[in-house]
Amino acid sequence: MHILITGSSGQIGTNLGLFLQAKGHQVFGVDIRPNAWTTEIETLLQDLSKPYNSFAGGIGHVQYPPNIDLVVHFAAHAKVHQLVQQPERALENITMTYNVLEYCRQNNIPVIFSSSREVYGDIHRYITEESYADFAFTESPYSASKISGEALIYSYAQCYGLRYLVFRFSNVYGRYDNDIHRMLRVIPHFIRQISQDKPITVYGKEKVLDFTYVDDCVAGVYAGIEKLVGGEIANHTINLAFGQGNSLVQMAEYISEALGKKLDMTIKPSRVGEVTHYVANVGKARALLDYTPQVSLREGIHKAAAWSMDWWQEHPEHYYAGFQEVLE
Repeated sequence: MHILITGSSGQIGTNLGLFLQAKGHQVFGVDIRPNAWTTEIETLLQDLSKPYNSFAGGIGHVQYPPNIDLVVHFAAHAKVHQLVQQPERALENITMTYNVLEYCRQNNIPVIFSSSREVYGDIHRYITEESYADFAFTESPYSASKISGEALIYSYAQCYGLRYLVFRFSNVYGRYDNDIHRMLRVIPHFIRQISQDKPITVYGKEKVLDFTYVDDCVAGVYAGIEKLVGGEIANHTINLAFGQGNSLVQMAEYISEALGKKLDMTIKPSRVGEVTHYVANVGKARALLDYTPQVSLREGIHKAAAWSMDWWQEHPEHYYAGFQEVLE
């Protein structure tokens, strides 16, 4: 297969791209920035959030490789709290999705879209079966951008026969998630802080989330790619997570355990726009994709901590850099 991945320099895009290539598939990436972890994924640098009016063979004046079998659309601004502070980035997310959909429509290519557990909001915290997302309870501009992306996809399916899968991801972590020049994410940040005997701050003592190790995420997406391209399934929205909740406090304790370090933790209230409880119903993923996540949070944290420490040992300039970014 020939797969185009937008956001190919991000965590999931990098892991998926390398996985697909190891399986013998041809991968072509599109991203606004170079990949910080690998040069093995051929990547075109392009800002997909700009307005374009040409989509025959590519987006704008940029031509993509011919014979693309599927587009996996990961490109997005993905920090919830950042988009609360900078809501214009949510509009850019919507524009990216529109551009990708027009390329797919005009070239008759199916698409996989990365949505988020954020679309469920916080009021229906114990109802996470896919058809029960109530978009009236949107928590943040980020979740609104994902809801809008889903709506565009559903409309393109209705109007133009676009074939799609929407995956609602939940807190994916693991390899290739500590590109600190772009943004800090909570798990690699905690790993670095705790390993340096520095304090951490948890926003939300009672916050419970469904953390998904990246290998489980990639396995689910790959199953979807095979079945969508093969014509076995199409036009489904699917939760892709581990299916078990853990508190941020428990996650931090696992990091402390993995590193053999004492935990110095301050707990503050959750912030505006944040979902405070989410545990995915993954029954649909099991039924359609034979999806069976393998890596518990404790095991995954140990894997993530080991990978991060090895990577930072090779890149000490990143390990000791200072950052002010607010984390979710």
